[in-house]
Amino acid sequence: EEGVETALAAVVEDDASLLGESADLLYHLTVLLRARGLALSDAVAVLEQRHR
Repeated sequence: EEGVETALAAVVEDDASLLGESADLLYHLTVLLRARGLALSDAVAVLEQRHR
């Protein structure tokens, strides 16, 4: 749900709305990762490895 709202905000809303939806998405992603014993920094590390 948050991903869809963020994508829609990117297309049809202003920057403030996009930032708000992005914050919501990051919050829920962080909660999901923590529930699995992971951290946002773990996902960032994957991104860094992909771009080496």
